Amino acid sequence: MNRREAVQYISLILGGTVVGSSAFLAGCTTNSSSEVSMVFSDADISLMDEIAETILPTTKTPGAKAAKVGQFMTVMVNDCYEAPDQKIFHEGLGQINKLSNKKFGDSFTKITPQQRHDLLVGLDKSSGDFQSKINKEYAALPEEKIHELIMKKNFDGKDPWADKRRADPNYFYSMMKQLTMLGYFTSEIGCTQARRYVETPGRFDACIPYKKGDKAFA
Repeated sequence: MNRREAVQYISLILGGTVVGSSAFLAGCTTNSSSEVSMVFSDADISLMDEIAETILPTTKTPGAKAAKVGQFMTVMVNDCYEAPDQKIFHEGLGQINKLSNKKFGDSFTKITPQQRHDLLVGLDKSSGDFQSKINKEYAALPEEKIHELIMKKNFDGKDPWADKRRADPNYFYSMMKQLTMLGYFTSEIGCTQARRYVETPGRFDACIPYKKGDKAFA
């Protein structure tokens, strides 16, 4: 799976634009990343690993923590995110712990796996509802207007949906979920263990039998 395929895959699953995807696909950094210095502590990375592991836990295959998704997040946020998104992401880490303390009386890394799951499910639902509202707003626009906005994003490098998304109070979780999926499915573990990996593919078969539970090909 190459970068572009990975971004398309995550976009389809989550139903929205992958933040920072333009810089990620281009293999370069955003202009803002040099202006805003975001330092992640070891505690931050540990927290991101636990959030990612809650989203994609270890089952028959290693989970997101084993794939070092927390470290991947630091690179993506610092190199591919615009300054406003970097700020929201950092503040969101603190917000996760505030919500955890308020609801369960302790920080996210110290509560039980079930409590972590319940907390993130609540954030996911709220953020998903907000994204659905945005999607409906844009779907109602005339086709030529939607085309204009897409062209603006592709050629000017500015995401016309960004301000709308940032209005979501749980936007930070959307970014964390996107990075978890993107980091895991572009990692060695994600490609070779969570998916069916063929190092040297043979002939191309357009249609092959599928059984429920079969892994996708990497």
